[in-house]
Amino acid sequence: MVNDLVEPAAPDGPKPPNADASEKEFTKQDVDAIVKKYDAESNFRNLKGITAKITVVLCVILSLFHVYTAGFGLLNEVMHRTVHLSFVLGLVFLVFPRRQPTRMGIAWGFGICFALFYLFLAWQLTDRFQDDLPVWGAPALFIMVLFLAITALPVDFLKGKGDRLSFSDWPLAIAAGGISLYLIVFFKQIFIENIGFPQIEEYVMGLLAIIMVTEACRRVMGETLPVIGALALMYGLLGPWLPGVLGHRGYDIVRIVEHLYLGTEGIYGIAVGVVATYVFHFVLFGVLAQASGLGQLFIDLAMILAGRYSGGPAKVSVVSSGFFGMISGSPIANTATTGSFTIPMMKKNGFSAQFASAVEASASCGGQVTPPIMGASAFVMAEMLGIPYNKIILIAIIPAAFHYLACLSMVHLEAKRLGLKGLSREQIPQLVHIMKTSWHLMIPLTVMVTLLLMQYTPYLAAFWGIILSITCSYIPMITKRMGVGQLDDSKTLTPRRLIEGLDQGARYALAIGAACACVGFILGMITLTGLGFKFSGAVLQIASMLGNLLAALDPFQFLTVQGGTLFFGLVLVAIACIVMGAGIPTTPCYIILASIAGPALNDMGIPLVATHFFVFYYGVLADVTPPVALAAYAGAGIGGADPMATGMTAFRLSMGKALVPFMFVYAPSMLFIDFSWMEFSIAMVSGVLGIISLSAAYIGFFRYKVGLTGKIALTIGGLLLVSSSLAVILVGAVLVLLILVPNILKTGRSIPASA
Repeated sequence: MVNDLVEPAAPDGPKPPNADASEKEFTKQDVDAIVKKYDAESNFRNLKGITAKITVVLCVILSLFHVYTAGFGLLNEVMHRTVHLSFVLGLVFLVFPRRQPTRMGIAWGFGICFALFYLFLAWQLTDRFQDDLPVWGAPALFIMVLFLAITALPVDFLKGKGDRLSFSDWPLAIAAGGISLYLIVFFKQIFIENIGFPQIEEYVMGLLAIIMVTEACRRVMGETLPVIGALALMYGLLGPWLPGVLGHRGYDIVRIVEHLYLGTEGIYGIAVGVVATYVFHFVLFGVLAQASGLGQLFIDLAMILAGRYSGGPAKVSVVSSGFFGMISGSPIANTATTGSFTIPMMKKNGFSAQFASAVEASASCGGQVTPPIMGASAFVMAEMLGIPYNKIILIAIIPAAFHYLACLSMVHLEAKRLGLKGLSREQIPQLVHIMKTSWHLMIPLTVMVTLLLMQYTPYLAAFWGIILSITCSYIPMITKRMGVGQLDDSKTLTPRRLIEGLDQGARYALAIGAACACVGFILGMITLTGLGFKFSGAVLQIASMLGNLLAALDPFQFLTVQGGTLFFGLVLVAIACIVMGAGIPTTPCYIILASIAGPALNDMGIPLVATHFFVFYYGVLADVTPPVALAAYAGAGIGGADPMATGMTAFRLSMGKALVPFMFVYAPSMLFIDFSWMEFSIAMVSGVLGIISLSAAYIGFFRYKVGLTGKIALTIGGLLLVSSSLAVILVGAVLVLLILVPNILKTGRSIPASA
């Protein structure tokens, strides 16, 4: 039942705000440990000695390289991406430990498969060049690949699973960095003098590049994305032997290596390009801005805006997660950072541990879709669609507003159901005091957003955001020495703290860089084999079949074949996004599905921007979709709740948000595409009513308890409100209002459902 969404309040009523004074207060170390546990992208080694110093130097150099190029001009496309990846791939094997397998049988299965895959590729290449290789060439290549194949196995003697490096990590790091460094050193020979006529050694380096990228991605992301990348390569090699629609002419190893390594369609393609030119800079800005105190300012402002209302701590969680998400690209880091403050506060206010953890996780996923500074996927989207980033910001405003409306409505109704109050005046910071002590923190963010809206390049806007974050952190120190103002000077980015920030910024960008290099395998095979068109055709065929079936079963001829086909096409793509997102971070998931599933939606007549936003939103929702709801698991770790139950609750809390992508597909005016005031107004009214109705259905309360019949009616009505047909919208509105209006008109004081 939906009422099982939350635990009932204690028999003697909800706890007062000051209850459970023993609730644990989380330190930075506690938060870091939770992020490290649930976010593989942040599972850094705690290195010691000379290795630690070398790693810090390399990370700082990488950050300074990107700061310099953002402000003073990028290198040419290939050179910039190869420099970026030479650092990223090399550092991955030093910064990240070998993954600790939970089930040795499964780990050995994956390890053996990858080892055989690498040896198969080496055999393919040596067989292709058997007449051109020197006598020692094939054995030397097989020895190198055999070493890499052994390191792919979960054998104990390799060690390297904790903070200490294994004997293989340095060779792997050097090899991983060397494959890109080779292109830099011999750039003129490869891309100018011998362009179109690669030498054998370049194919050998390309083969090693494929193996090293796969292993780097396995280390930071686990098995899912590397498996998909390997399957994409096998799909390209085995095309002639595949059945039916999957079959194609096939490509030999030479063509595949050349396509992936010596061009901008594979490893050094658009995915790595966006990370190297946009994403890295905003990750670094977020780290430095948070170090200077901006994260705490967001929490304080959220308390001022939402703390005094019913269920105030939960609303503070939603608002602060939205703010913090603008400078954090990770829903898990967002959940842990803001949740360490908001989850205990929600529990003290009377919310169950499960509900409090789920609210934080659900809200934290919205940071990636919240303008003006969205997640990495937004920059990829701008590049793939070829539209300015400031237009992406404009398009994202309404969907993001609906996202948080869905969160807030769930929280509000649950607070009313439990009879919870807001925070007392003493618990809420004073705006005047906050601005007196923290006004300087808003300067970098304000300048950066202004530059974005003025259509300056995102990396230039990030450059000034980074520079101002550093310089503005010294304003409190200067004013204190002058004896004026009340600014807090405890967050000044001193040289030591600045080096730590540059180091951390580079580390947080390593995982997404390695993942996007592996995504290059998939994108390369899509462009080479036409896989995207085949997937598009399959989706259209299945959706059309289901649409015809639905129209045939409709006795009132209310639904058309075209409408049914569109609906089922959206459902199929949404399912693909959620399944794919269960094992892959948002950005790689978006890139893959936008390339494969996007054309299917576009063939149904949906505007291209709407198809990309649809895929983007459902990729974000994967972080709260069981069985791999990592943001929810991180929240459960803070709240002391059951992880799987928290994941289910977070998923239910996100059901209202799951309607948002359908809204802007059926009404593109919400994205300011082919704008019509009539369509926009109808979509806004029906969307708000639909989200409120679904929230009331899932919470089971709207001023008074909603019974089973009412829940069913509200659910059906809410779904019907998300339609492009005015008649269907009116039917949905009638169903919803038949339940909500009588509850509104009831006289007497509202009684909590738990009373």
